[in-house]
Amino acid sequence: MDIYWLDQIKLQDRAKVGDKAFYLSKIIQRDYPVIPGFVVSAEILRQFLENLNSSESLVADLPHSSLHLDVTNWRQLQQVASRLRQEILTATVPQQWIDTIFQAARELQTGCLILRPTLAVSTANPGMKNTSGLLESVFCQCEPEAIALALKRTWSQIFRARSLLYWQHSGINLQQINLAVLVQPVENAIASGLLTANSSRWEIEATWGLGIAIALGEVQPDIYYIEPETGAVLEQQLGNKMLAYGVDDAAFSQPVPNLVLTTDHTCLITYLLQEAQQKQYALKEEYLQQIIALGTQLVSELGKTFTVKWTIAQQTTSSKLYITQVSPSQSISHTHFIRGLGAAGGRVVANALVIVNPQHKPEQLPKGVILVVPTITPDWLPLLQQVAGIVTEHGGLTSHAAILARELSITAVVNATSATTLIQTGERLLLDGDRGEVYQIKGDSQEEMERGKEENLFSPHRPNPKAPHPAVTSHLPMIATQLLLNLSQSTLIEQVQSLPVDGVGLLRSELMVLNILSGQHPNSWILGGRQAELLELWSDEIMQFARAFAPKPVFYRSLDWRSPDLPSLSDNLQSSLQSMLGERGTFSYLRNPAVFELELQALASVQQAGYTNVNLLLPFVRTVEEFVFCRRKVEQALLTEVAQFQLWMMAEVPSVLFLLPEYVKAGAAGISIGTNDLTQLLLGVDREQGQLAKVFNERHPAVMSAIAQLIQMAKSAGIPCSICGQAPALYPEIIDKLVEWGITSISVEPEAVERTYQAIARAEQRLILAAARRQQ
Repeated sequence: MDIYWLDQIKLQDRAKVGDKAFYLSKIIQRDYPVIPGFVVSAEILRQFLENLNSSESLVADLPHSSLHLDVTNWRQLQQVASRLRQEILTATVPQQWIDTIFQAARELQTGCLILRPTLAVSTANPGMKNTSGLLESVFCQCEPEAIALALKRTWSQIFRARSLLYWQHSGINLQQINLAVLVQPVENAIASGLLTANSSRWEIEATWGLGIAIALGEVQPDIYYIEPETGAVLEQQLGNKMLAYGVDDAAFSQPVPNLVLTTDHTCLITYLLQEAQQKQYALKEEYLQQIIALGTQLVSELGKTFTVKWTIAQQTTSSKLYITQVSPSQSISHTHFIRGLGAAGGRVVANALVIVNPQHKPEQLPKGVILVVPTITPDWLPLLQQVAGIVTEHGGLTSHAAILARELSITAVVNATSATTLIQTGERLLLDGDRGEVYQIKGDSQEEMERGKEENLFSPHRPNPKAPHPAVTSHLPMIATQLLLNLSQSTLIEQVQSLPVDGVGLLRSELMVLNILSGQHPNSWILGGRQAELLELWSDEIMQFARAFAPKPVFYRSLDWRSPDLPSLSDNLQSSLQSMLGERGTFSYLRNPAVFELELQALASVQQAGYTNVNLLLPFVRTVEEFVFCRRKVEQALLTEVAQFQLWMMAEVPSVLFLLPEYVKAGAAGISIGTNDLTQLLLGVDREQGQLAKVFNERHPAVMSAIAQLIQMAKSAGIPCSICGQAPALYPEIIDKLVEWGITSISVEPEAVERTYQAIARAEQRLILAAARRQQ
């Protein structure tokens, strides 16, 4: 078995070692600071697969089979991918191979290794040129058994569901895939991040500890914008960094607080940063200047456009800047750049459709465009199914545009000031929903369009807007905290049914019914004598969710419309059209109970059809009197005749902090914390105003204190407490606190399920570890 050391790789070895290792070898041989390492060649994987010759094995004839799956059948794709990966993970790696790799690893003088997938890209396979985020690095201890398992985990990723989807999407046969593995030592890092360079501007991202925190999307890194010619810092933004990754605490000059073991038993640890460190930039000025100087040097090697991953290793008496990955970029030439807030991730290239007046909503939109509009209200939802991306001039991360985009998995940037003025209909745009950036690009080649589609399809943190959800890790640890879904669209049910969730924690009725109202307010249907028709449609919509998730619970939240949200559905019965709050939630039921009574009839129809898993969640409850009014309506509809039925309420109006015991006495069986409204009411900030994004902070001490108080009050009252706002999905690091305080369930959008599950598992593991240490 041959291995290839980075500093000895030659041009003819490129197909054997893959591009990632090849580019690193080029610059390490020119004396750039690259972490040393060696490559397990692609030929080794080929031999490994050929040795799996069981007649029952799906991979028995690989690499000669291209596995022509029906990738539109997501359930079949998941099953095949799971079986393929399981076959690899349970197979035996020849002991001679492991001995060779282990002996080489010992020369690296480390206790922890990182195995980086490195693909060979041939000109015959242009579709393989963009695999960012498709294959992930694997960490392991420097021990033979751990190395064998990590090697198989790395190899098995080419058979993940999203990988199989990618190969077919790109027209690639499995025998064309050359996957090598780069093995490097892992040291504790002071900071890590990326340098992304182009001719007009550089961008440096940085976080504390190892760079995996950025790769997993668990932190928002600090960002520095650099002028390439002078190296001057044009602008810098402090990120949100509540946790970091390391190897062990021996190399740290100060104790590492709150250690959390990772769930996959690697050599990594996760630690929560102290509050003072969270408020600091991860890079000292000297480190920042070192990275800028390194970038200036690399221009002569790589040209003006490239991406470099770097780490500042913490050594015994000093620190050193290393390059961990380098990618000469073939990116699109950008002519103009607009910054906003990244509301729904992914990257997409498409033509712009600009609508200057959002009140002049068209009857339909062209398929595959990037919609550029001042703002989006919920009644736009039926139109959004066709678009490839969304750009709005207004709105924050919890605005309706952001929520709709995340649920529908449409790449979106909000609060992009003057976008409708700067962009013209028909212009080609590159939309980056992870960074919150919009580029107007030159040219209109099909290659650029396809590259944009691929970048969007295989974004490392979020799924393709039009593709099934990526496979969730097959070997998940058990968690005690319930994980639930926020949903509104029945069209998404089939895609999300296989996710590891315990039900639907928030069924947004106001978005659900937009698909059946034909542009008319429910009152108009009732006043027009079409109540029976609407009741049937409404019941059918709810029943789809009840049937799909039974016997798991579905928490249906009754209508919570603000008057300005639905200008095209105005029923002329609501006032306060300019109010930030409007006649929202249960108060509107008192004013006009007809629609609420219709909702209750629809729920009763679902019960009568034999589904007993649907519960009612009352929105925006201001007073106990409102709750009692609604409870009586529920009783009159005979919903409480079904023993399993539960009446819950949203905890989002701050008065609930003082009235929760009274609500429980009045019959509230549980509460669900709505962080979006709770935050805007506690801090006095309209969530729709993106320019106040820094003030609208769901991690503000006042908000976190209110959440802790609600969880404790619910615990004292003996009722469950869920949370269904955007905070857990946007900031997974606060899940540590939620679990510690005793939250019973967390409800998130489908795209956030995988990272939320992992965050819950880590939080629970930390509590178990802390309890075990106290007993020692």
